[in-house]
Amino acid sequence: QVKLVESGGGSVQAGGSLRLSCVASGRAFNTLVMSWFRQAPGKEREFVAAITWTGYIKHYADSVKGRCTISRDDAKNTTYLEMSSLIPEDTAIYYCAADQSWGDPPRIQVWAYEHWGQGTQVTVST
Repeated sequence: QVKLVESGGGSVQAGGSLRLSCVASGRAFNTLVMSWFRQAPGKEREFVAAITWTGYIKHYADSVKGRCTISRDDAKNTTYLEMSSLIPEDTAIYYCAADQSWGDPPRIQVWAYEHWGQGTQVTVST
């Protein structure tokens, strides 16, 4: 069973930056496609970013493209989401997700990911 633990959330003013981390255990990290999703109050969970097993291919939601960077460090079993130029609309619980398949086009559906973390809150104020 894959376990995912997120950290790095917090409160920040608009225009600020945050780096989220997700540590995975329970399976060889280099066999996992890693992704980030988010869920704002009263809204459905939505895709943010994904990265392949090798880290060579990344995919982003249009809403965060140019403001977020997903990366992975296989030596630390960790994936990161670096967010900058944050806006209040980025306020949400951010979830790390993992699966073994990538898909073409990249899979952005919640149902496509088998493993989930507990989430970390990001709050952006004006």
